[in-house]
Amino acid sequence: MIVIEPVAVVVGGHLEAADDYQGGVRSVIRLDPRFPLDAVQGLEEFSHLTVTWHFHLGSPDDVELHARSPRGNPSWPATGTFAHRNHRRPNRLAVSYPRLLKVEGLDLHVTDLDAVDGTPVVDIAPFFREMGPRGEVTEPAWPGEMLTDYWTDAARRPR
Repeated sequence: MIVIEPVAVVVGGHLEAADDYQGGVRSVIRLDPRFPLDAVQGLEEFSHLTVTWHFHLGSPDDVELHARSPRGNPSWPATGTFAHRNHRRPNRLAVSYPRLLKVEGLDLHVTDLDAVDGTPVVDIAPFFREMGPRGEVTEPAWPGEMLTDYWTDAARRPR
């Protein structure tokens, strides 16, 4: 059995889940006060974090263990559960790479975190370039088509 407890919570930023327009939003990752201040010592030297968080607004009933077209778009091929990056996965976990703006006590000020206010964060680590993908990265066309507006500044969201 694995027991994972949140280490932090997202404060501010996005107020509701959305498929696009995630860019340009600032939020705070507030670590649990049970951690000593030196738990974040040295983190301010990194530009980006690796943040693992839980899709807490989803439900176990949302999990879909079958092939389906991304975002229900029939022009994109049906792909299996583990070819998606959304809340319909079994453990409803996500990984994001926000830019770290500053460390203030146990508050990590970030931008471009695609989690909403109140999201439980289960792990935080600095992003090491050397731990990123090695070699050429390949993917089918549909993720690029689907995510064209993903990092568009939320303030410029069409109304």
